[in-house]
Amino acid sequence: MSTTAVTSVPLLDTTRGQEAVFARMREVFDSVLTSGRYILGPEVEALEAECAEYCGSAHAVGVSSGSDALLVALMALDVGPGDEVVLPTFTFFATAGAVSRLGAKPVFCDIDPRTFNVTAALLEPCIGPNTKALIPVHLFGQCCDMTEIEELAAQRGVHVIEDAAQAIGAEWRGRRAGSMGTMGCFSFYPTKNLGALGDAGLVTTGDAAIAERLAILRGHGMSPRYYHKEIGGNFRIDALQAALLRVRLPELDAAHQARRDNAALYRELFVDAELAANADGTPSDSGPLLTLPTVVDPSHIYNQFVVRVSDGRRDELRSWLSENGVGTEIYYPLSLHMQECYRSLGHREGDFPVSEAAARETLALPIFPTLRRDEIEYVVRTVRAFSDR
Repeated sequence: MSTTAVTSVPLLDTTRGQEAVFARMREVFDSVLTSGRYILGPEVEALEAECAEYCGSAHAVGVSSGSDALLVALMALDVGPGDEVVLPTFTFFATAGAVSRLGAKPVFCDIDPRTFNVTAALLEPCIGPNTKALIPVHLFGQCCDMTEIEELAAQRGVHVIEDAAQAIGAEWRGRRAGSMGTMGCFSFYPTKNLGALGDAGLVTTGDAAIAERLAILRGHGMSPRYYHKEIGGNFRIDALQAALLRVRLPELDAAHQARRDNAALYRELFVDAELAANADGTPSDSGPLLTLPTVVDPSHIYNQFVVRVSDGRRDELRSWLSENGVGTEIYYPLSLHMQECYRSLGHREGDFPVSEAAARETLALPIFPTLRRDEIEYVVRTVRAFSDR
C-alpha cells in the first residue's frame, strides 16, 4: 500500500508490478533472438497448444492481430460478396470491418442494455436468406448467452464466430470463450488481459479441417511451400510475441481475479456512497448517478469496468475526472451504424436505441490488476465530489 496521498489514477498501467514477468521476458527474448526462428516455429506452436488447452478448444491458430483473426475466420467460411453477417452495432470497428473487407454485408443488431451484449432474441430478426454467420461479441470481458445463440444458429443453419477479443478466460455456464462457436477470435493487443508487446491474435476451433485451412490462409494460402491452394494473406504471428505471451499466460487467471476483486470494491464503495444502485440492483434513495455493470456469470474478466452515467452527464463527469487526474475512456462514442463509412447502409439515428444510449452514457474506469485500494477509493471520492457540486 502506498503511503503517499493519491492524486491521480491512470486508466491502465501495463508495467506496474511486472518486474518478475519482465525478467522472464528478457530471458525468452534472448532465447528467440539466438534461435534464428522469428516467424511461426516452435514458440508459436507451443502458444497455440497452450491457448487451445486454456480455452477448452481442440485447435488454435496464432495470427497477426485480433482484427486479422476475424478476417481469416470469415475467409475460412468462404464469406464474400452476397453474404451477410449479423453482429452488434455497439462494438469495436474490426468486427464489422472484417466483414466489409471481404465484400460481404454487415447486418447490425442492437444490444441488451444490462450487459452490452447481443442475445439470440436480438439476433434472430436480423437473420435472412443470405446470412452466413453470426458474430456475438463478448464485450468488456463477459460472455454472451451462448446457449441460446448456439441453438438459434443450429436452427437457422448459420455459423457462429465468437468475437472474444476482450474475453479470454471468460465463461458461459462453465464453457470458456472461444470453445462454443464454429470459431473464436482473440486479440492480444497490449491493453487486453493477455497482452503482447505489439499486435498478435489467435483463432480457436473444434474443427480440424477448419484449423488446417486457417493455418494455410494465414500464409498466403500456401501449402506446400510456394504452392498456393487459394488466396490467403500474411496473417502470421511473430515467434517473439508468441514467446512473450507464453510468459504471461500462466499468470492470467490470477490477473483476472484481481480485476474481479477491484470490480467488487468499486461496487461496494459506489453503493455505500449512494452513487449507484444498491447491491440487489434497486435504485438508491437519492437516485443513482451511475449504473454499474450487470454480471450474469461470475467468470466476467473485466477487460473494462464500464458504468453508465445518468442525466446526460457522462462527458461532464469525464472532464471532471480528467481534471482530477483520473484516466477514463469511452467505449464506444459512436455505434457502427452511425459511422460515416457505413452511411450507404441507410441507417438513421434511432434505429438501434439501446446502442445509441450506450454510446452516450458509458464510461470506462480504471480496473487493471495492480490497481490499489487507495486508488479505487480516490476514484470513488472524485465521483462523489462531482455529484455533490
